Amino acid sequence: MRLERRQSPSPAAILIAPLSALSFTFLVASVLVWWAGAPVGQTYNLLFKGAFGSVFALSETLTRAIPLTLTGLAAAIAFRARLFNIGAEGQLYAGAMAAVAVGGMQGGDDLLMSPWALFVAMMIAAALTGALLLLIPALLKSRLGVDEVVTTLLLNFIVLLLVSALLDGPMKDPLAMGWPQSAPIHPELELDKVIAQTRAHSGLWWALGLSLMLWGLLKWTVWGFSIRAAGANPNASRFAGVSVTRTVVMVAMISGAVAGLAGAIEVAGRTGYVTLDMSPGYGYTGIVIAMLAGLHPLAVPLAALWVAGILVGADSMSRAIGVPTYLADVMVAISLLTVLAASWLTQYRVRRH
Repeated sequence: MRLERRQSPSPAAILIAPLSALSFTFLVASVLVWWAGAPVGQTYNLLFKGAFGSVFALSETLTRAIPLTLTGLAAAIAFRARLFNIGAEGQLYAGAMAAVAVGGMQGGDDLLMSPWALFVAMMIAAALTGALLLLIPALLKSRLGVDEVVTTLLLNFIVLLLVSALLDGPMKDPLAMGWPQSAPIHPELELDKVIAQTRAHSGLWWALGLSLMLWGLLKWTVWGFSIRAAGANPNASRFAGVSVTRTVVMVAMISGAVAGLAGAIEVAGRTGYVTLDMSPGYGYTGIVIAMLAGLHPLAVPLAALWVAGILVGADSMSRAIGVPTYLADVMVAISLLTVLAASWLTQYRVRRH
């Protein structure tokens, strides 16, 4: 038996692979639900009803999917160039703090400039902060060969410690009654709601717009070709005249900027200020979403919606029927493994000698 790479995967195989992977995910999860002593059909009904069964449920799923889409895009664009950015969590928090520094530390109720100009400045500050944070590991990788997985991961802890110090120090809200949270951004800088009287906000359009922009960048531009070439084969790219170092630095700036925007959009759209528990691991979950999407920017929002639906629905399901919410984590993990395996099988076939 030997593995043989397919010349070009058939469209049917590309379509069937993820569907088969998701079916297998539900099969394994069904065994766990049955083992827990709960009715399988009712469990799944409550899961999907809790995620999509009402306007409120849908709004909560969309609210959760927005930061997951942005961190998924940050991971996807970096991984396409073999820059393994594990630091989106820290970049998200850094972007959120930059947003508050620009949009919340005004020293009074009067804005220093028009709300539109200040909003743009707030988003630019968040993007630049996230980009510069990832630029450090990118340069260390390009110049000194330092493993970016280690540096980006460790930077997460450094950023969180710095955020904790700022929330208890110069950026602490004096009206928070001792609770460690930042000063809020000005109300005029908050994002509009896309569904009235819910938490779903117009950061959704930012996430979808960035998905389209990054897809266009990868598919239609010279920069996109450089990114794809550097990710496919760095040595061949250098031989063809592509500057891999410059490409890695460019990708780092884009990836970090998107992750920083995720933090700013969370502040402007949902929380209004920064706390240490603002993100329940969006930066790490974004890696899972990027892999589920096959590193394709247009597939990232769908993967984020899938993961957000499972997480939100699991909370409702657990309250109604008593199945542990850990089922959601198991389903996400199994779906990732099976999608990766199915994608691999679309690229290779097993041949007998």
